[in-house]
Amino acid sequence: MHQDEKLVAMVNQIGHFFAHQGPERAPESIADHIRKFWDPRMRAAIKEHLAKGGAGLDAFAIKAVELL
Repeated sequence: MHQDEKLVAMVNQIGHFFAHQGPERAPESIADHIRKFWDPRMRAAIKEHLAKGGAGLDAFAIKAVELL
């Protein structure tokens, strides 16, 4: 599995965990989790992935990465 695919799977999994918070709160909770627990290189890579189109990212994940 390519690094981008791993990061996409991870952020989508985090998104599923916070999905119960709904569209108003979930993206910020996901972004907060990523800020706290992801290495800066991982954050940069997922932002770059989104800039290239964000293939595979769920809706909440996209919004969360946009907040980073």
